[in-house]
Amino acid sequence: MERELWPFLYCTVRATARDFSQKYVQIPGWVLIVTMLWAAIHDRPISWACRAENWAGTRLRPPQLPSPATMSRRVDGIGLGLLWRAVEERLRALSTQKPPLVSFLDGKSLPVGGCTKDPDARYGRAAGTMAKGYKLHAVWSEEALPQSWEVTALNADETKAAERLIPQLRGGGYLLADGNYDVNRLFDLAWCQGYQLVTPPPQAPPGRRRQSPQRLRSIELMGRPFGQELYQRRIGIETLFGNATSFGAGLSPLPAWVRGLGRVRTWVWAKLFINAARIVKKRDLRGCS
Repeated sequence: MERELWPFLYCTVRATARDFSQKYVQIPGWVLIVTMLWAAIHDRPISWACRAENWAGTRLRPPQLPSPATMSRRVDGIGLGLLWRAVEERLRALSTQKPPLVSFLDGKSLPVGGCTKDPDARYGRAAGTMAKGYKLHAVWSEEALPQSWEVTALNADETKAAERLIPQLRGGGYLLADGNYDVNRLFDLAWCQGYQLVTPPPQAPPGRRRQSPQRLRSIELMGRPFGQELYQRRIGIETLFGNATSFGAGLSPLPAWVRGLGRVRTWVWAKLFINAARIVKKRDLRGCS
């Protein structure tokens, strides 16, 4: 897998880093990101990627590798986060063919062992069970990367996460979500960003309290064939999450060395980049056929 994706990832990070510089550092930020990606694409700890002998299979490598202590101190810091975000925007731009009309809002559980001592992991609802760990919240469409995303503890309120994700959206269209997001304020928030949030209709009719006009419109849409057919596309988020995990170097269950909210977020970031590179390369091959 690394032979196919690594040249693309390495060159993308290098090209993006030309517009970034940091003072008073011996090792530039792009070196830390490619080291993190090298560890993630092989499903190995960061300390493994900091040893030169483990880069023997490629010529695309930094001239100087960071130490594990440098990686631990800087790779998930605020300063490097700007470069992570810039690489993310570049990958998203490479994969966007046209503005998406339909997007999906959902979460994916990232469980860890129940006996873990990780202070940031929490018990919460996972896929049909209770587990301890984290959750990836995302708004995703046809792009290679989510339009907005974040990682929280598994017990975090999905509606609170949605309140932070929806304002980051651009464009407009339909935003499909499950019944957990059937909250008036989310309908209003999505409408302010140009989106009509669509959720399953409630079992009981709306009460006397103030109802968002967009929530009432969602209920009306779901009562018509167009809305029902539209909502059937929500399975697309399951496909997106499934594709992100079902290949070598994908977003598999969190390994034992990835603990703590900051490290989990950076690991997921690297895995999303790898998945985006796979999607972009796949689309390029289809275009050449």
